[in-house]
Amino acid sequence: MAQPLTRIGLAGLAVMGQNLALNIADKGFPISVYNRTTSKVDETVERAKQEGNLPLYGFHDPEAFVNSIKKPRVIIMLVKAGAPVDQTIKTLSGFLEKGDCIIDGGNEWYENTERREKEVAELGLLYLGMGVSGGEEGARRGPSMMPGGSFEAYKYIEDILLKVAAQVPDSGPCVTYIGKGGSGNFVKMIHNGIEYGDMQLIAEAYDVLKSVGKLTNEELQSAFTEWNKGELLSFLIEITADIFGIKDDKGDGYLVDKVLDKTGMKGTGKWTVQQAAELSVAAPTIEASLDARFLSGLKDERVEAAKVFKAGGFGDILTDQTVDKKQLIDDVRKALYAAKICSYAQGMNLIRAKSAEKGWDLALGELARIWKGGCIIRAIFLDRIKQAYDRNPNLANLLVDPDFAKEIIDRQGAWRRVVCLAVNSGISIPGMSASLAYFDTYRRDRLPANLVQAQRDYFGAHTYERVDIEGSYHTEWFKLAQQSKI
Repeated sequence: MAQPLTRIGLAGLAVMGQNLALNIADKGFPISVYNRTTSKVDETVERAKQEGNLPLYGFHDPEAFVNSIKKPRVIIMLVKAGAPVDQTIKTLSGFLEKGDCIIDGGNEWYENTERREKEVAELGLLYLGMGVSGGEEGARRGPSMMPGGSFEAYKYIEDILLKVAAQVPDSGPCVTYIGKGGSGNFVKMIHNGIEYGDMQLIAEAYDVLKSVGKLTNEELQSAFTEWNKGELLSFLIEITADIFGIKDDKGDGYLVDKVLDKTGMKGTGKWTVQQAAELSVAAPTIEASLDARFLSGLKDERVEAAKVFKAGGFGDILTDQTVDKKQLIDDVRKALYAAKICSYAQGMNLIRAKSAEKGWDLALGELARIWKGGCIIRAIFLDRIKQAYDRNPNLANLLVDPDFAKEIIDRQGAWRRVVCLAVNSGISIPGMSASLAYFDTYRRDRLPANLVQAQRDYFGAHTYERVDIEGSYHTEWFKLAQQSKI
């Protein structure tokens, strides 16, 4: 008897692809799967059997794979960004028909998605670029998904996505149609940029508590576990507490202390910072987190630099001071939360600026809602962000929302104490200090930018505006300076 046609297909069976396919099958949607390396197909089919005889069917041949899906066909690709996506589209499109749909579920550069949407439209095909967040566990149990592109294509699979996405009580499935073009990929990229900032801020909190506060791993686990019961409740705080409790299985002590201090990256953080520059939007927390990763990569240079400065009297910690651990833990918690608000504010401002440039009309509150579950940056305070944009969809910056403004005011004393303690101890906290500088710059109605503009007019005749009279002005600063010296 012929196998009945499946509801959807998935091509690309690395860990994320396998887990998403199994999730879809688990929710009752028969799915066809394909991978260029056929052993991955067999592995996924075997997993489907072991995990409950799920309705998942494997294919070694792309034509048979495509023909096994009911029309209009929908195929999700989960392959490496760039050329492999184009190659997969080329392979599949030879067997697809007008009205069929391709969805790229990888971390793709948004302009590539817009190019591909136009290219496949010439073949009569629909296209979506869909950000998927949550890692391998999220893909299997319920990720946050950010589809953008053809609305018609989204409607094809809305029923599947609503069931496959993470489900959050009181706010629903963590998926929504993001908008036109490459908006889904762009939003996922900024999500990852915020994630960079979040992770860096947590690492700095750890450094201050460990290096200055001398907290043990047991004490760190206890502190982070406690933090995860309050305003910092989030996936990243939860897993950080877990990490501090894992013993080394290859030696004595804790595993976290044996991990090389060199952070990898795949590019979305760099793209976020490049977009911030393109859009002229300040994102110093996210930028600081990227720089921290670059510097972490210079491990050999840092080892040599430490020797040079140690010989000159600079130890790892400049001042070995006694601190009140309980007070420090509380101060660092407050500083972390305040800095985190700045990181999310910067990410939301980037999304709004791009939405305005491209005419995407993105709803920032709705993005906060779908990030509440499934994704890496899921956190209880995203609910507060949603409420802030619900109160005022045109909010200029999260910092000026009345609730967030009050929270920062309440915590800024602790924030400053932590930054000062770190600076005096020789501990770099680029994310926390950049966030504080961002806040202090944004809250002041008068900045020293007047002097910079005067300098620009002096050497380049760039002109300036005045605070007291309308218009644009140029002053012959050099001549006036020379006359005053006579």
